[in-house]
Amino acid sequence: MEQARIVVVAGDGIGPEVTREAQRVLEAVAPKHGLALAFEEHLIGGASIDAHGTPLRDEVVARARQSQAVLLGAVGGPKWDAMPVATRPEKGLLRIRKELGLFANLRPATVFPALAGASTLRPDVVSGVDMLVVRELTGGLYFGEPRGRSAAGGKREARNTMVYDEDEVARIARVAFEAARGRRKHVTHVHKANVLEVSQLWVEVVDEVAKDFPDVALAHQLVDSCAMLLVRDPGRFDVIVTENLFGDILSDEAAQITGSLGMLPSASLGAGGIGLYEPVHGSAPDIAGKDAANPLAAILSAAMLLEHSLAAHDAARRVRDAVTAVLEAGHRTADLVLPGEQRPTIGCRAMGDRVLEALAL
Repeated sequence: MEQARIVVVAGDGIGPEVTREAQRVLEAVAPKHGLALAFEEHLIGGASIDAHGTPLRDEVVARARQSQAVLLGAVGGPKWDAMPVATRPEKGLLRIRKELGLFANLRPATVFPALAGASTLRPDVVSGVDMLVVRELTGGLYFGEPRGRSAAGGKREARNTMVYDEDEVARIARVAFEAARGRRKHVTHVHKANVLEVSQLWVEVVDEVAKDFPDVALAHQLVDSCAMLLVRDPGRFDVIVTENLFGDILSDEAAQITGSLGMLPSASLGAGGIGLYEPVHGSAPDIAGKDAANPLAAILSAAMLLEHSLAAHDAARRVRDAVTAVLEAGHRTADLVLPGEQRPTIGCRAMGDRVLEALAL
């Protein structure tokens, strides 16, 4: 049996805690589905800065390129906030995405029935919500040039540049339409074409790509009205596709609809076949080391790894079913309990244990 190499970069804050539980789940489910996994651990973000003086070493990039998938925890924290932007922990994450050509970020936001009451929205509003945000990941304001800060006329100024070409737009649009074909066959393209020339290009190219997918319905939605509709009527959305900045913001909004950022996994994919899988939540330094983190987003990210990088669809389904069973049994980490709700909570390790127990059934 050939081994699949998984590079683990746990990162900072709660990253090592939640990633450990995701790895335990992968180790448990793999033999049941004929998979052999080999894990190797490396540093990224602040942990790498402390050990090596850089947020991401060239050697780690090389090992990631030789792997089948990368499992990542989280990066950053106040310890490194005073550093120059160009050398902060987040640069390690941006670089590994760029180096691996990971242009498509998939963020499913699904309301588990047992958690409908954990959302800050009414249960009748969020019940049945199951959307996928497809975010372009390697272009736009985060990478465009020119960028930087300067002084002009005795005043500080700063600039960032949003740049996309038609090929970048077309390839992410195709990811969205392909995903919609396996779902409810509806794509919503989110833009700001009434103001931005870049968005006008997006509208044109997405319309062109849509002609190759006549079975999938397409709607264009302004980003500001989309933000409103996500909290008013989230069930209307199936697949949302958008550029880097809008996708970053809207996917976090979608996450809160589900009850907690601790429930939102993600996959970053590219043309090279390597995927990077990470929970959407941050490093949460205030609870790091306290066994208080929710590992379910990391575990669900591991399920996406099984599905997208290893084509182990049954194994992925088994992991998701285990998470569902644990939630249906009433187990909760602190982030899944509403203020004032009287419910016992469990820690990160115990939640991982409950998922492993469900997998064994």
